[in-house]
Amino acid sequence: MRIDVVTLFPEMVTHASAYGVTGRARERGLWQLGVWNPRDYATDAYRTIDDRPYGGGPGMVMMAAPLAAAIGAARKAQRDAGAARGATLYLSPAGTPLTHGRVMDFVRERETALTLVAGRYEGIDQRLIDLEIDGEVSVGDFVVSGGELPALLLIDAIVRQLPGALNDVESAQQDSFAEGLLDCPHYTRPERYDGEAVPSVLLSGDHAAIRRWRLQQSLGRTWSRRPDVLARRALSQEEQSLLSEYQMTAVDRTRSDCR
Repeated sequence: MRIDVVTLFPEMVTHASAYGVTGRARERGLWQLGVWNPRDYATDAYRTIDDRPYGGGPGMVMMAAPLAAAIGAARKAQRDAGAARGATLYLSPAGTPLTHGRVMDFVRERETALTLVAGRYEGIDQRLIDLEIDGEVSVGDFVVSGGELPALLLIDAIVRQLPGALNDVESAQQDSFAEGLLDCPHYTRPERYDGEAVPSVLLSGDHAAIRRWRLQQSLGRTWSRRPDVLARRALSQEEQSLLSEYQMTAVDRTRSDCR
């Protein structure tokens, strides 16, 4: 898979993506990274890439022409590398929220190349979006200083799902949202820490009981923390039973705390 990022801070992207899972996966040849600075495609002596917004107002707006040229250079590099052109995405708080399902769509299309456009300042000229952008992606209902961090989040989410990226394939399969649920709690040594013990079922060696406990915890966590996620998932009879048990225990615990 090939991912190209159009950014005013290419070192920020290349350095951050060199660590951990994304770095190891790149070393293994599972994905390629290209970075393109629109300043390199500015046509004036000052390498201008932004200007005041028409209509007035604060801040600056990134100009269309340098961005379009950088995107064009990225697409040419993708063709030269033999990668089929995929989507060109703009990281924006106005975009469609990024979900696990959308990440997996990108993973399934890994024979195509992605181009990610990281904006800065007040954003980018709308004409560039209309002419060159296939979709906008938001990583949350908040604003950061530029699209580089959202682009890195998207890259990490995609790369860790590529076959061979993780040493244990089950790690990705058990992630939060992979099965439409939040992940269950996890514990490691020592068995007792600060007076708190590891749940006894995890020490039992009963794999069927452990599976049921983990599933119940995932269901319960999703119900209490992200009911919107749970509402989108059809529950099996076993899952409904486990969730009901969890809910009854939670109610009993609340009543006990109120006494």
